[in-house]
Amino acid sequence: MRSFPTFSLSLLDRLGDRLEVDVAAGAIAGADLLIGSHDTDIWRRTVGFRDPVAGDPLRTDAIWRIYSMTKVVVSVAALVLAERGELRLDQPVADFIPAFDELYLSGSDGTRVPATTVPTVHDLLRHTAGIAYGYLGDGLTRRAYVADGLLSQDLDNAAFAARIARLPLEHQPGTVWHYSHATDVLGRVLEVAGGADLQGVLDETILGPLGMADTRFRIPTAAAGRVAQPLPQAPGQRPAFHDPCLPRHGQRGNGGLVSTVADYASFLRMLLSDGGLGGVRVLAPASVRLMTADHLGAEIARGAYYPPGPGYGFGLGVAVRLAAGEAPFPGNVGDWFWSGVGGTYFWVDPAAGFFALLMMQTSSAAQRQHYRTLTRAMVYAALDAF
Repeated sequence: MRSFPTFSLSLLDRLGDRLEVDVAAGAIAGADLLIGSHDTDIWRRTVGFRDPVAGDPLRTDAIWRIYSMTKVVVSVAALVLAERGELRLDQPVADFIPAFDELYLSGSDGTRVPATTVPTVHDLLRHTAGIAYGYLGDGLTRRAYVADGLLSQDLDNAAFAARIARLPLEHQPGTVWHYSHATDVLGRVLEVAGGADLQGVLDETILGPLGMADTRFRIPTAAAGRVAQPLPQAPGQRPAFHDPCLPRHGQRGNGGLVSTVADYASFLRMLLSDGGLGGVRVLAPASVRLMTADHLGAEIARGAYYPPGPGYGFGLGVAVRLAAGEAPFPGNVGDWFWSGVGGTYFWVDPAAGFFALLMMQTSSAAQRQHYRTLTRAMVYAALDAF
């Protein structure tokens, strides 16, 4: 049975006013925040500048670099292909990328330690494939990624996955949740299973059916004036906000997409509505439930860097709330979320019947965390009943 949330619009306006004040103080360039339900937009505030240097005001059709929120779209596409029988979640990655049949870890003395199991598609979806993230840590595996140089090269997905396969694993597959390039590899799996490049697979499974025309790995030059920009960045700040108009070979499942509030809201609304929207079914309700259930349990260890945070397990591409407490912000058991390193963030609360989508662009990790927690607190303060 669906819930129909009731919000105090005046209290949501207080959150919007807070964002306005922060823009005026020069803390952020701009932001777009939408609260929506199964069938309607409940409240929205668009504030600040699309380009703070040019003084161009932010419009509702702005295009945002969504970084790791790409992972959720790619994960859903994998579930669509699983429903069609084009892949199985328990299927070895090596069935699609043969190089993944001979993986290894680096011993402390530099020797190769063979992997005891092969990772599956399921492992890629839940970050338990043992793969590393070339941007995190300073261990032997990270150093191997840096030495290889693949992160600084514009490789297509086939070449990128092949390079990953020849580098050492961080953990034995299936043993540890470790944030990683797993969704990049998953993107290549989808290309092989779906018979198209990753953009084509996403277009056919999700973006086309939902009318998400602005969710792309590359946008036309004519759309450059819609791309939201951060405040001026200091040299070396990460992420380095890329130009989505430039041609690239890579279509990275980990973080390469740009999108709009309207597009991503359609995606979240579809999932909140058990896999269907406007007469179009993207996923079966059973697949949505599978995606948003915890897939770690007690047996999978958590890596030192665990962005789901206290009170959250991990499903297939999203963090899933397991406890009413523990997390330092309100929510309901069963709510699920993810975010992007460029400042974008969403959560979906099926029990309360709404989703929240925040789009902004910032290089500051502290600022990203600030707005995620602040937004959660102020949105739930405005929720009267459900």
